[in-house]
Amino acid sequence: MAGANKSKRAAAAPALARQVKTQMPDHTVKAFTEELDGLQHEVARMGGLAETALNEALAAFSRRDTALAQIVIERDGKIDAAQRDVEKRAVKLFALRQPMANDLRVVLTGWRIAGELERIGDLAKNIAKRALILNQAEPIQLTKSIDRMGRIASSHLKQVLDAYSNRDVQAAVGVWYGDEDIDAHYNSLFRELLTYMMEDPRMISSSAHLLFIAKNVERIGDHCTNIAEYIHYLVTGEDIARERPKADTPPEDDQ
Repeated sequence: MAGANKSKRAAAAPALARQVKTQMPDHTVKAFTEELDGLQHEVARMGGLAETALNEALAAFSRRDTALAQIVIERDGKIDAAQRDVEKRAVKLFALRQPMANDLRVVLTGWRIAGELERIGDLAKNIAKRALILNQAEPIQLTKSIDRMGRIASSHLKQVLDAYSNRDVQAAVGVWYGDEDIDAHYNSLFRELLTYMMEDPRMISSSAHLLFIAKNVERIGDHCTNIAEYIHYLVTGEDIARERPKADTPPEDDQ
């Protein structure tokens, strides 16, 4: 009985939201719509910043470009500032507009996606920091494996950002399923690096930095998967009703 009542309330929510909107003065509805659009625009702009940071961090690593790595590190503050702006916009909408149904999902998912993008920016900065250290050492052949991982993660980020802008659930779910690919690359690289370090102890330091970069890329894939889940909720109002596909990954952390 309780489940039936819950379903009735959920079904009635959109109608109630429409009723509330029709009771608002026209200028209030217009202002509300503009604020929602502004929030989504800022999330999309933040996504562009995070995407640029990731691509430039990976380029700095693969090309051993110290100057570019420094730029990525310095620009991270812009992503943090954008995240704070999204948070302020969301709090204002909650406090003054009390959004319901679809509008509530727009605000909630915008806020959550901004948090994921901020973490992606941090991880891109971490990659750039490790690149600075590796640039001072002899090149390691396994960097090509990380390049491949990076291209997949970058593609996933672009796809979820496009899916957010276009409300494309199928594209978001495609990224959600594709996270296993990044995990598989990480697992393979983890084993390769361990073998490499055992065969040549002189490369332990550089290999450890490579491992941390690989873990950062793997985490970025996880954040893209989170964003895909938020997009599914935004469009459908429901969580993805399946267990997240996840390959077993060795425990590794970057501070």
